[in-house]
Amino acid sequence: MGDLAIETAGVGKRFGAVHALRDVTLSVPRGTVLGLLGHNGAGKSTLVNILATLCPPTSGTARVAGFDTVRQGRQVRRRIALTGQFAALDERISGRDNLLLVARLLGAGPRAARRHAAERLETFDLTAAADRVVRTYSGGMRRRLDLAASTLGDPEVLFLDEPTTGLDPAARITTWRIVERLAREGTTVVLSTQYLEEADRLADTICVLASGRIVATGTPAELKARVGGRVATARLPSAAAVPAVMRALLEQGLGPEHDPGRGVLAVPVTGPRDLANVARVLDAHAADAYELSVTSPTLDDVYLSLTQQPVAPPRAAVR
Repeated sequence: MGDLAIETAGVGKRFGAVHALRDVTLSVPRGTVLGLLGHNGAGKSTLVNILATLCPPTSGTARVAGFDTVRQGRQVRRRIALTGQFAALDERISGRDNLLLVARLLGAGPRAARRHAAERLETFDLTAAADRVVRTYSGGMRRRLDLAASTLGDPEVLFLDEPTTGLDPAARITTWRIVERLAREGTTVVLSTQYLEEADRLADTICVLASGRIVATGTPAELKARVGGRVATARLPSAAAVPAVMRALLEQGLGPEHDPGRGVLAVPVTGPRDLANVARVLDAHAADAYELSVTSPTLDDVYLSLTQQPVAPPRAAVR
């Protein structure tokens, strides 16, 4: 299958007159996490469904684990797993029995199924609750059990469609740790999410979708750099000090901006030297105490910047 787990070329999907996807081209290396970001209706779930062979593309081609998703769908399905927004579990039986059922359906014999189930229960910290009926599980426990079931076939590619929707913060963090472990062990993960913090933490590469098109791809750091670097924000004790501080900052080659409404100066900084210059100017020209803080762009800034602009032609493929 080479170094790529997923390749798409010009993938499009129409539902009648609605274009759910347009010309999506991706290349996802093995053993990495791809984060799919986009608002509801951006095309994330449609793309996941195409890659998981749940629906064919209207145009273009897609290959997963080295196989064409349309012509070789059976081979693809043998090598992938999909965990949706809601746990696909039988709530009337125990967690252990759920895993035994999935293992047997995947072709394991009775002894091997028991061994695999026990291993997953331990890995996903569910051994103590193994023999409880699933309907008594918390949301986080159900999500862990769902992930445990999804990994029973040792998939090469795991699709996670908004896996932490509805979970409390503690359960969400536990799920993140599990995803990180799976990626370290060599599973390629496609993570569709609306949680920007989740994508920032987990994804090696992020693909931002809007109106069915790719509007940007890159690492979290690369995408943040597109909307600017760090900014030093100073709140002065008196408006009278602002003109002198502005002049001094300009003499240092910096580009301060004054926001009278909030009473702050914002100064883009590119490194420690710029920040030190800002502090020296404030020490020299702000007679009393001042407040100084430094902020970096977040994925929230990136997302809002990209999705509020007109959709641009597709960018280069993920590498």
